[in-house]
Parts: sequence; structure tokens; C-alpha cells
Amino acid sequence: MPDASPASQSTWCGSCGTEYATRLLACPQCHRLVHADELKQLAEVADGASRSGDLTTALAAWRDALMLLPPASRQYDTIKARIETLSRQIDEGHGNNPGSPSGQPAEVPSTDWSGKAGIAGLGTLALLALKFKFVLIMLLTKGKLLFLGLTKASTLFSMLLSLGVYWTAFGWKFALGLVLSIYVHEMGHVAALRRFGIRAGAPMFIPGLGAYVRLQQTLPDARADARVGLAGPIWGLVGALATFAAALATGSLMLAAIAKLAAWINLFNLIPIWQLDGGRGFRSMSRSERWFSALAIAVMWSVTQESLLFLLLIGATFNALTHPSSIEADRRATFEYVLLVVAFSFLTMIPVNI
Repeated sequence: MPDASPASQSTWCGSCGTEYATRLLACPQCHRLVHADELKQLAEVADGASRSGDLTTALAAWRDALMLLPPASRQYDTIKARIETLSRQIDEGHGNNPGSPSGQPAEVPSTDWSGKAGIAGLGTLALLALKFKFVLIMLLTKGKLLFLGLTKASTLFSMLLSLGVYWTAFGWKFALGLVLSIYVHEMGHVAALRRFGIRAGAPMFIPGLGAYVRLQQTLPDARADARVGLAGPIWGLVGALATFAAALATGSLMLAAIAKLAAWINLFNLIPIWQLDGGRGFRSMSRSERWFSALAIAVMWSVTQESLLFLLLIGATFNALTHPSSIEADRRATFEYVLLVVAFSFLTMIPVNI
């Protein structure tokens, strides 16, 4: 007969012998950190990764360490500051090539883990493809990541479920293209989260609604939020451009339709409201950058007459008027957002009926 007795909800401090709840991160009597040994190991990993220039691994280790520290402790504040610094360095492109001679080791905070816790048209699309050539290279080098995503049971099964639903409505070819377009978009988010050392679940598909990635750790600031948010549409743009190129090469109306639908899906995600990717991108922009983005949307609406852009314009105007703006300008987020709007707007003009 299995033991039905409840699991113990308390433990004893190895230093002072005080009994305390297992959920606590420090002894309430002597303030000794509960996970001192694990914190030491994480610090060693972060230290070694920083010295080799692998800031992504260092960030992941520091994030894991932060979850084991009491929020009111000095160590918590120290590591939080380190995470923000490393995130900014990664955002600026420093130290992401482990073992590279140009990788500069990041400074590692000195922390006593065993101490006390109280302390126009195709021409434009071609130009955009060149602008995003780094993403093309990334997709080629990250092919392993795209494959590994399919090895997750939750992703694969939910993807197959969505495929079945879309299959009954559109046929298997169009359904497969739609599901793969969504998958590439979501894996863009996953790649960006990994780059910033943030733990997240595998993509989960919701039939009829798309897919999502559940975060297991918080993003450090608005800039990292923008990078992660816009990474999905950036990868989605590369996928849509590749599909459109294949359509031109083969004369396939099916591929052209898939490219057009992928553009619509990604353009919808750029509406700057709520938790959509556009909303995340706008969070790091200054007030003037938001108005500039709204102007770009208005221009593309007048050029393409794409009705979806009207929703983007309403969202951008509302966001610029009502949401607190970033103190610092984020030219990269503004540049990426505007280019994505321009590119997807032109792709929605592909002459096929869906």
C-alpha cells in the first residue's frame, strides 16, 4: 500500500538547528542561505563563462542564482544589477562568441554565498532581405534549434493537433505551410530568450489561435523585452521571404498564398497593444520613436491599402498617447519595427486570393 502521509513542510538549518518552512530561501534565525552550495556552483559557472566571453551562459547561470536568493538580500540586488549589465552587453553585441579573442570577459560580482541573506515593391523587399541577412545566417546556423523544437512532445503534439484542424479547413498543403510559418515565428522568440539566458517553455500551439511560449523567468528590462518580442516577426519575415522566393521559382500559387498569410499573421502580431510582439517592441521606444513608427504605418497604409494596417495605426496612436514611454531612445527597436511593417505590408500585396 502506498504511503499517503503528507510530505514534510519543514526542515532544519544545518548551521543553527532552527526549524523552518522548506519554501524559505534563508534561515529565519541565522540568515544562512538555504541553497548556498548550489549558488556557489552557479557562480563558478557564470565566472568561467564570463571569462571566456560566453555572456549568454553567464546570464543563464546568474538568472538561476537569482531564483534561489531572497529578494530582500544584498546578494539579490547585486546579481540583479549584474543581470541587467550583461543583458545590455549582449544587446550591444559584446562577448557572445565563446573563445573568441575579441570576447571581453565580464566582471563577476564578489558574493559570499555561504554568508547571511540580510545583506517599393520587390526592390524594397530585396533591400530588407539584405538588412536582415544576419537573420538568414542565424536561421542556417540555428537549424539545430529548429529541429530540437520538434523533439519536445508538447510542441509536436499540439502542432499536429493544429495541423489536423487546419487540414480539415484548408487542405494539408496549406495547413502544413501555415503551421510551419507559426512555428518559425515562435522559434524566433525561443532563440532570443536563449540568447538572453532566460528559461522558457517549448512552443505550444492553440488550434485556431496560433501558438505561444511561456516564460519561466522575467525579462530584465524593456530593451530585452523588445528584442525577444520582435525576434518572432524577424524570423517570420525570413520564413515568409523564403516561401515567396520559392513561389517565384516554382510558380506555385499555394506557396504564394502561404507567404501572404504568413505576412498577415506577423503583421497582426505587430499591433502595439497588450502582449503582442508590437506592444513589446514599443515598450523600449521613446515617445518620438513611437510617433515615427505610427507615421511609417500610415505611409504604408496609404501605399498598400492593406486594412490590417489601420488596426496597427490605431494601436500605435493609442500607445503613443497613453503608455509611459522609455526614457532612453531605442533606435534598434524602432528600426526593426519599421522595417518589419514595411516588409510585411508589401508581402500582403502578393496577388493571390486566400
